[in-house]
Amino acid sequence: MKRPHGRAAVATLAALGALVTLVPLEACMGDLDPPWQLDHDRIVAVRATPPGIAAGETSTIDALLARKGEPTRVAPPELAMVVSPASLSDALAFDGGRWTVTAPSEARLAAARAELKLDPGEPVPLQVGVTYANQSLVATKTILLGRAADNPALVNVMLDGKPANDGQLTVGKLVKVPLSIDADDTIDDVAWLTSCGTMHDFDLPAAYLEVEATDPEAGELAVVLRDASGGVAWNVWQIHAE
Repeated sequence: MKRPHGRAAVATLAALGALVTLVPLEACMGDLDPPWQLDHDRIVAVRATPPGIAAGETSTIDALLARKGEPTRVAPPELAMVVSPASLSDALAFDGGRWTVTAPSEARLAAARAELKLDPGEPVPLQVGVTYANQSLVATKTILLGRAADNPALVNVMLDGKPANDGQLTVGKLVKVPLSIDADDTIDDVAWLTSCGTMHDFDLPAAYLEVEATDPEAGELAVVLRDASGGVAWNVWQIHAE
């Protein structure tokens, strides 16, 4: 991927900044399909690894992407920029095909806290705008600077009453297929998504899938877990009904 240069770079970054102010977190414009639908062009989730970093540490940004008629994929942003705070715009860099954030010195973090009117010692939320699909898909990701944090683990994921594995899931038609994950619904955000069947209770730790008569009988099933620190984890399985 080539990054824009000169006037083109300025125009592209300005457009990205304007779009990010208009588009909700991890959403795509003109999104008319159900929020659980994977067979649709969208940014499913943006991930920073790790989501919280101390001074001098580095985090890498990528995302889980869905595209109509194609399988999901994980990819770095095509373009990224710091939305806030502006004083830390140089914390973001493009290196070796990856977008990375490096937490600056404690002195610069203290200045950023003053800029954002944060209490001393609080982590500084660095908001990064990202784009995909030639800037038609836009999202923001917040990375905490000044405090280390890890992405969550997917714990006790159950698919159709069995522990999840990396193989293909086979389910019946016209039956409720239970899905569950260990998560605290008061502080965690869970999303179940599919391109096979119809998802019910998609935003709860315990959901269920039903492959109805007019539904696609093969596709993918995904779960995304977000925690209170901005951490993100996901997994995707192949699924078909018979």
